[in-house]
Amino acid sequence: MNILKIEEDLRQLVSSGTVKRREELKPHVFTHMGGEADILAIPASYEEVHQVVTYAREHDIPLTVLGNGSNVIIRDGGIRGIVVQTAGMVETGIKDGLLYAACGAEIIDVSRYALEQGLSGLEFACGIPGTVGGALYMNAGAYGGEIKDVLHSALVIDKAGRMVTLQGEDLEWGYRKSIFSGGGYIVLEARFALQPGEKALIQAKMDELTFLRESKQPLEYPSCGSVFKRPPGLYAGQLIQESGLQGIRIGGAEVSRKHAGFIVNVDNATAGEYIGLIRHVQAAVKGKFGVELETEVEIIGEE
Repeated sequence: MNILKIEEDLRQLVSSGTVKRREELKPHVFTHMGGEADILAIPASYEEVHQVVTYAREHDIPLTVLGNGSNVIIRDGGIRGIVVQTAGMVETGIKDGLLYAACGAEIIDVSRYALEQGLSGLEFACGIPGTVGGALYMNAGAYGGEIKDVLHSALVIDKAGRMVTLQGEDLEWGYRKSIFSGGGYIVLEARFALQPGEKALIQAKMDELTFLRESKQPLEYPSCGSVFKRPPGLYAGQLIQESGLQGIRIGGAEVSRKHAGFIVNVDNATAGEYIGLIRHVQAAVKGKFGVELETEVEIIGEE
């Protein structure tokens, strides 16, 4: 794989965006750790994303899509091939009665835009740190709400490389998963069906949820957010706490003393240390309660 040639080609395809070679990915993820990308491309339009995807497929180059890195751990060896980061596409607006948002827009910002427009339904997302694309990928949710509840349709690149619109009911929603988490589809834009509401009531609900989040979550440290999915009928954080794991560390990674469901980077942790602590927690909880904790965070890249 000729990295210099790929970089040169992508600079032609991503003329309005950014292309970087051997780019460190630590600044691009919330955990502040991980290796480098062979090539990082940050397109400025849906068409540029489409061109990069087509190029990668035609040349058999590995392709990874990265949002804002809020729910991902990149291993210390980094990512081979092309990493497409969607941060350059953030447009949000109203069209045909639907609120639309580009894949790189922060879902928190989209919820605030809905408030400004007097639209209700995205209040639950006011504290979710991911992008719109990531929110669809994992059917993000909080405090009783999920993306599937408000998603009308999505503009995507499908498995055949075509730009098509998929309806919300066809996206195979599940708990922290969707058709996108199965691979092969790339989200370009989401369209939400929201309801008119009173701004004061929408604001009050968002203030309440923001208070709950800030009071319970260790936002003062880099982390990937909630590490584990909720086991049926149980709470991952409670199981971890009752296993006596709060405060335990491997290198610079620590099980949060504030919320046991979080692992925080308290002292320049490597991805290896962070992942090692995840595995230790899983083994300890399995040993004590017989419960297998499944990770919510995506772990990608080379060892």
